[in-house]
Amino acid sequence: MSRKPDEIKNAIINEQTVIGIELGSTRIKTVMIDSDNMPIASGNHDWENSYVDNIWTYSLEDIWCGIRKSYRNMADNIKKQYGVTVTKVKAIGISGMMHGYMVFDKNDMLLTPFRTWRNNITGQASEALTELFDYPIPQRWSIAHLYQAILNEEKHVQDIDFMTTLAGYIHWKLTGRKVLGIGEASGVFPIDLSTKDYSREMLDKFNSLISRKNLPWTLRDILPDVLVAGSEAGILTDEGARLLDETGELESGIPLCPPEGDAGTGMIATNSIVPRTGNVSAGTSVFAMIVLEKELSKAYPEIDLVTTPEGNLVAMVHSNNCTSDYDQWIKIFGEAIKALGVNVSKAELYDTLLGMALKGDADCGGLLGYGYISGEHITNFDKGCPMFMRLPGSRFNLANFMRTNLYTSLGALKIGLDILFNKESVQVEEMLGHGGFFKTREVGQKIMAACFGVPVAVMETAGEGGAWGIAVLASYMVNRAKDQSLKVYLNEKVFAENIKTVIKPDPEDVKEFNKFM
Repeated sequence: MSRKPDEIKNAIINEQTVIGIELGSTRIKTVMIDSDNMPIASGNHDWENSYVDNIWTYSLEDIWCGIRKSYRNMADNIKKQYGVTVTKVKAIGISGMMHGYMVFDKNDMLLTPFRTWRNNITGQASEALTELFDYPIPQRWSIAHLYQAILNEEKHVQDIDFMTTLAGYIHWKLTGRKVLGIGEASGVFPIDLSTKDYSREMLDKFNSLISRKNLPWTLRDILPDVLVAGSEAGILTDEGARLLDETGELESGIPLCPPEGDAGTGMIATNSIVPRTGNVSAGTSVFAMIVLEKELSKAYPEIDLVTTPEGNLVAMVHSNNCTSDYDQWIKIFGEAIKALGVNVSKAELYDTLLGMALKGDADCGGLLGYGYISGEHITNFDKGCPMFMRLPGSRFNLANFMRTNLYTSLGALKIGLDILFNKESVQVEEMLGHGGFFKTREVGQKIMAACFGVPVAVMETAGEGGAWGIAVLASYMVNRAKDQSLKVYLNEKVFAENIKTVIKPDPEDVKEFNKFM
């Protein structure tokens, strides 16, 4: 449903719009949507993590500078298109890259640089907690980072007053509330599905485990509260408004929904929140989320168990590496073309080179690659070591080279998927794809379908991504009918008219992908 410019202008003036902000690995995006959940305007800010003292991190300065630039770009686009100033909206939602580790003392000072999901430095803690809980605790989870810091006897542990994630930190600074949406909270510490809160049994086990350390806190004392989708999670304060908008145009008093991670917003953006639905987000990293009909038979280190924003159980396979390595190869090709005096746009360069993959041999011509820019927990690599290999008799051409890069970008993911499909008989009817991997038409879908062995669909709204997803969650909080479930709201108010393209797996591609593995 499209609206006329005057209708959109009136919606902005009458405070009937909603803002969503998501901090992804390479881009911060701000989206404004109308009451029909359609995007009105957006603003972006590109950024990159830094590798400092063996830690992948982003500084607090970069976080807030990036948020303000992204918000300002959105607000300036509104002024340019509709001639109005954004002063107030109906609701705001904040999302960020999942999990990781941010800890603060009683004076609200960050105790150690933000440790992102990309750090594979908690293997000892991850294994010990998985055994203790009989529940998978991935390396990037906040509790794994905390316990590893305890095992390392890091001095800051004594001074911890609050532990949260990137989304939780930003939400806290905007509202003063120390909360998380349940989907994001499920990557901080395991959730009890019956209570929609942290598992009391596992909290007790952890506190017993660390009792000899004589720390001045218990775990529950330092964790954010857990909220399900639709809950009110705080109000934008005067200070929070200035953090978002330095110009002073944005007013305080705006309600915020529970902050979620990019895994949760990806589920919303693809309407994948009920059993037998799933989505795959593929960009810097790649992760697949499948909503389960029942619990798995046992804990697998390759499989995370998280929840939807409503608190339903989800199996998640997460690989730290996806497009980063072939992005660098494509950059090299771009430099070569430029050196020859030819100007080609980035979009044309990607579309051409990735499109070549579909012309390659189904078995990639015997070529092999490992695109590990960072460590890869599924295959037990602590640090990145990207490699490309071939034998003298391999069919080494551009098409096979590009196909190999696409195949290997999904290789670690495939290991986890095989556990779900082959060992646990998990059923999924189709996977909804979103992220940079799918930007080149059909290529990403076709390769991903070969990996999954099920149809892969892409929606028209997939390009809006997680910023749109968290905006929809904020809209659900303020616009839903009384007692309306998130499932019904998405089906009736968000995706009723959404068009998607579906590509079914080619049996030959599936066969050869398995041979590649």
